This record gives sequence, structure tokens and C-alpha cells, in this order.
Amino acid sequence: MQDIEVIESAEAASAALDPVRARLLGELAVPASAAGLAARVGLARQKVNYHLKALEAHGLVELSEERRHGGLTERVLQASAASYVVSPAAVSASAADPDANADHLSAGYLVALAGRLVREVGTLARRAGASGKRLPTLTIDTQIGFRSPSDRAAFADDLTAAVLDLAARYHHDDGRPYRLVVAAHPIPEENP
Repeated sequence: MQDIEVIESAEAASAALDPVRARLLGELAVPASAAGLAARVGLARQKVNYHLKALEAHGLVELSEERRHGGLTERVLQASAASYVVSPAAVSASAADPDANADHLSAGYLVALAGRLVREVGTLARRAGASGKRLPTLTIDTQIGFRSPSDRAAFADDLTAAVLDLAARYHHDDGRPYRLVVAAHPIPEENP
């Protein structure tokens, strides 16, 4: 089971977002058969089996083991990932493009950039997993409190200068290209 899977097709997204199927995916963090799962969620085994086949067809659940009981074979399934993220590419072929937005300080630009990040890293992670390789990434996630808009602006200027200096120092035209994204946004209030 992967930690996280990026869903890239509209059909798989539709299957995962169906309320019954989404509940079954959540329950399948622990492997279960259709019969065992039906008892846990209070649905008929046939109905659970129908939904499991749809999820399996899209690679969202996978066979964990098969158990023989006399002449019958019980299939035990497990979710393919602990959690899922739907790529903007699954929603629309014309997913938001950050290059189409000139205002790099707007929320729209940041959302489009985040969408591109999900699409690109999801594709790279799938390829790396298929080839048995590890995807080299770097993530920095922190919180900072600004006393004023001028402090935030000064921080942005200093951060930009530091990143540009580092990029100039380590960039090589013949090196493998990496995309570096630095973003900041207010943290949403829990109960607005």
C-alpha cells in the first residue's frame, strides 16, 4: 500500500468520489473480503462486491490474498493507498495553467501552481514506482508569523534574493532540471 496516490483519470476519480466507494476505500486500509467488509459497513455482500470490482478496475484496490474455503476462493482486498489526491488533469484536460496568469501574487496563480505540482509529481511518482526507483524530492514546510505587511514584503524580498543566489550557485545547464516552488499563504482559521 502506498502512502498517497494521485488519481489522474476522470473515471478513477469518479469511482473514488462516489460516497459508497469512498467509504469502502477508507475501510480497506485494513484488508478485507467482500463478506467481511459488508458486515462492517452494513451493506449486502453483492452490493459491496459490485463496488469493489469498480474500484479494482481503476487500480484503487488490489488483491491482498486469496483464501480457500472448501471449493470456494475468498478474495481479500486492500486499498492501493492510505490516501488519495485527485489531479486537476482528471477533472479537465485544460487544467489551470500557472503560466497563463501574469499575477504571481494572486491566489489563482498559487492554486494553478499547486495543481501543476500535483500533476507533475503524481506522474513522476507513478513512473518511479513502476520502475522500482525512488523519486528524489525536497520539501520544506514551516509556519511563520508576520507582524505587518511590511515585514511580509521584506521577508519575500530576502527569500527571493536567497533563492536566486542559491539557484545561480548550483545551476548547471547540463544538469537534470528540477522545479523549485516556494509559496506562502495565510493558514485558514479552524472555525471562521
